[in-house]
Amino acid sequence: MPYRVTVSAHFEAAHNLIDYPGGPEPLHGHSYRVEAVLESEDLKQHDVAVDFVAANKALDAIAKEFDYKYLNEHPAFAGRNTSAENLAHYFAERLEAWGQAAGARVAEVTVWEGTKNRAMFSRGSRQ
Repeated sequence: MPYRVTVSAHFEAAHNLIDYPGGPEPLHGHSYRVEAVLESEDLKQHDVAVDFVAANKALDAIAKEFDYKYLNEHPAFAGRNTSAENLAHYFAERLEAWGQAAGARVAEVTVWEGTKNRAMFSRGSRQ
């Protein structure tokens, strides 16, 4: 698709991987940053592919589910690791419905754990 727009959100949260070599990780926290790349085939009203304000609002609403929370208690992660990879996939799935209504698709979501580590979920090409 010719147009790509990136929006981001931040949240603070605690977690621990429950399935990890040597047993569960100790409880710890991160400053998370989420970046979502949305694609659109064409420009919409006002010559924008994706409205930054609306896209940021949608992404922020998802991030608020986790802000200052213990990620392992979120229903989407019951019995699953709260890895950056699983978080990226969750954000992509949740944002996809908003994107479809806005005439866009989620191309990829990157979740940063702090400033050094990140994981990306990419939808790949849909033909």
